[in-house]
Amino acid sequence: MLDVPYVTGGHERQKLDLFLPQVPDDKPCPVIVRIHGGAWRHGDKSAQRGVAGYVKQGYIGVAINYRFSQQAIFPAQIEDCKAAIRWLRANAEEYGIDPERICVVGSSAGGHLAALLGTTGDSQHFDVGEHLGFSSAVCAVVDNFGPTDLLEANRTPGFENRMSMVTQLLGGTVAEKPELAAAANPINYISLADPPFLIIHGDADPIVPINQSELLHAALEKAGVPSQIHIVQGGMHGGNLFKTSQCKILLKDFLKQQVMEKTVITDRD
Repeated sequence: MLDVPYVTGGHERQKLDLFLPQVPDDKPCPVIVRIHGGAWRHGDKSAQRGVAGYVKQGYIGVAINYRFSQQAIFPAQIEDCKAAIRWLRANAEEYGIDPERICVVGSSAGGHLAALLGTTGDSQHFDVGEHLGFSSAVCAVVDNFGPTDLLEANRTPGFENRMSMVTQLLGGTVAEKPELAAAANPINYISLADPPFLIIHGDADPIVPINQSELLHAALEKAGVPSQIHIVQGGMHGGNLFKTSQCKILLKDFLKQQVMEKTVITDRD
């Protein structure tokens, strides 16, 4: 099911693709939601249709679009992602979705939004619009080289002049919009109630400094949140080194443990 609106009468970007088993399962299925990257200003869910391959493994696959930064500055992007998660829960019975097993996966800007979904699920931050009676929390997060602390990234040697996409996201530089930059940081919302994280980053990433994933992992561990970090040696900003059998097994095992075999969301608060 392609181009399904998750906001009634919404923006053209507020749509998702839904990949369901041809024969409905007797029991509700876990869901894997993929969020595309593209510096918050380009990209499309059509590039995430590989999520359909998870259907054969017993999952329902979802790929979502969100408004670009040139269409609306932050927090529009995370508001859209949360609206999509709430839509899935509101329509869970119709599509055979297990509302307690919704995992989110994202890379780069998509990793940033996935991490924000993970760390703000225990609050009402960024929940606006429809289906507010449903949670936008997720049960697990896979963050591939996403920004997590925009203020620290701006201070990282070699990356000070690579922040144009962040400037567009915020509607001003980090220096001009420090409060909005702080509000966009997944790391600022971490609590014990957050779901498990799998974080993957290349140590040669020229776009998002590796300290973004290291800081997130350390903060999650400090808060008592289960977190795994995998550093791809020689890895750039994505590419074939992220598609090795080691990376594939790591992802498959994480999804099996934290999503497929998860029966309830435990409240660790």
